[in-house]
Amino acid sequence: MNSELTLTIFTPAYNRAHTIGRTYESLCCQTCKDFEWLVIDDGSTDNTRQLVEGWIAENRIPIRYIYQENQGMHGAHNTAYKNIHTELNTCIDSDDWMPDDAVEKIVSFWKQHGSEQYAGIIGLDATEDGKVIGAKFPDDLLVTTLRDYYEERGGSGDKKLVYRTDVICNVPEYPLFDGERYVGLAYKYHLIDVQYPLLTSNDVYVIVDYQDDGSSRGMWRQYWNNPKGFAFLRKFDMQQTHSWKRKVMDNIHYVSHSIRCRNVHFLQESPMKWLTLLSLFPGVILYLFNRRQVIKGNLYR
Repeated sequence: MNSELTLTIFTPAYNRAHTIGRTYESLCCQTCKDFEWLVIDDGSTDNTRQLVEGWIAENRIPIRYIYQENQGMHGAHNTAYKNIHTELNTCIDSDDWMPDDAVEKIVSFWKQHGSEQYAGIIGLDATEDGKVIGAKFPDDLLVTTLRDYYEERGGSGDKKLVYRTDVICNVPEYPLFDGERYVGLAYKYHLIDVQYPLLTSNDVYVIVDYQDDGSSRGMWRQYWNNPKGFAFLRKFDMQQTHSWKRKVMDNIHYVSHSIRCRNVHFLQESPMKWLTLLSLFPGVILYLFNRRQVIKGNLYR
């Protein structure tokens, strides 16, 4: 670990030269400099490399740049975790930015409340006009896990996660599937849930700017183009969740994704064979609906 700095902010970037400048400027304006910026260039074909190399030369903040062939967001996270040397880390997307006091709030909160019994901090995302994404944490909710917050307490909206580096590196990497570029990031987070809770903070750590690919059209495209990754995550989730509603939905999606990737052994591979069997018909319907959305919207690669 790098004992000189507390936080690594890492940014996966794929052809976002037109947005990542705002991310950079927000980091340069931080009131607390106890961080470094790690940029994982996930195979960009624009001028991302030239931009970042120019910023490194400016020497306004500590920056490290790593280029890799395109693997998708989860592959960029794998690379980031192998190259983080600070106690804490958090991911800031290449189209988002941080309020001027975000690093100060993260570092001071952790130094005041953090310990080895916690995985890290879960804070807030907000829009540019200051509206919190989803809801703030109740005053009596001082610690939580992601699954407990969203499934048991009815939590809503994306949140900003700050993890201890040793904790997140101690769970398995995201798997990579040939020809696919997506595995849900929640895989590692939910593995951590089993071991540690997160401290909650109602401070806004990140200002988010959702791009068009985050729409429902993007969702159907992701389903269609990454069936192995989604099938993997559904198998994992159906075992982890305590909600039977979620188990049913996971099985329906698992059937749909398995049809898409032509896995004839999906029933034998299911950890909940009887529920997967009951999900065959709705799973086929979901597959056909997904296919229709892809054809209708011309959402092929």
